[in-house]
This record gives sequence, structure tokens and C-alpha cells, in this order.
Amino acid sequence: MRLFAPAKVNLALHVTGRRGDGYHLLDSIVVFAGAGDWLTLNASEALSLTVTGPRAGGVPADRRNLIWRAAELFPPGRGAAITLEKHLPHAGGIGGGSADAAAALRGLSDLWGLAMPGAEAILSLGADVPVCVAGRPMRMSGIGEVLTPLPPLPPLWLVLVNA
Repeated sequence: MRLFAPAKVNLALHVTGRRGDGYHLLDSIVVFAGAGDWLTLNASEALSLTVTGPRAGGVPADRRNLIWRAAELFPPGRGAAITLEKHLPHAGGIGGGSADAAAALRGLSDLWGLAMPGAEAILSLGADVPVCVAGRPMRMSGIGEVLTPLPPLPPLWLVLVNA
């Protein structure tokens, strides 16, 4: 199974406050780009993660990776050989790791015939993961857990610079 993990782009991002636990409260308009990473999932006895691609450098292939942690949200005892083909820059601010985790959640749910983990578990991976699971234009608020669907937006050409 091959899955696309598109980059997350905040068309508008306002920090509206800060919670006592350090999380920022947000109000953001989020869309997804035509550029992204690719995940390949195959049935396997054990869980494994291989990272390839032009942006693989510095990306962990163990429990530090959100893909691995996403897999651990499912009941234990299942395996999958996962290959991440990394095209988005590591820590580039466009939700690459969150998009990868979201694609892994969708793919593993299908591969293993299991329901997706609950919203709270998904949010535990990171504030951007719920919107990446949705994978469509959204207004995102709270710390990322409040999602309001937006109508489809017209095509938009953007140039993103990772400086």
C-alpha cells in the first residue's frame, strides 16, 4: 500500500493565547499542498521503519519518529514494514512529520482492519496530527483539536522557502 502525506500549509495563523501546559492556542486556516512524502506499508511479522529519499538525513527510523509512535496507538501484536520516502524538509514547519503520522494511521487502520485510534490519542502525537488526518481545508483552533471543515478552495500556487 502506498500513501501520500501532503505538506500542511497555514494560509493564516494567529496565536490567540497560551495554556498553562505551554501549548499555544491557535486560529488557523490550513490547506494541503501537492508536495509531500510517501509511505509504503507492507504486512510483516514485526514493526519496522526505513527512511529513504532526498530528505532522509537526520530523520529517525525508531520510536522517535511519529510514524512509529502512531503505530503504537493500535493494540500490540501487529507488524508492518513501513518505508518513508522523505521529500519534505525535516523540521521545516509544514507538518511533514504530522502528515507522515496521519498517513501511517490511515494505512495501518486499513492494513490491520482496525478502527482509527480516538481523537485524544491522535492529538497526543502532536497538535498538527488531527488536521493532517482530516487532510482537507480546515479552520483549526484550540491547540489543534478543534477542526471546522471549509469548502474546497480554488487552486493556489505558492512558493515555500525553508530558510
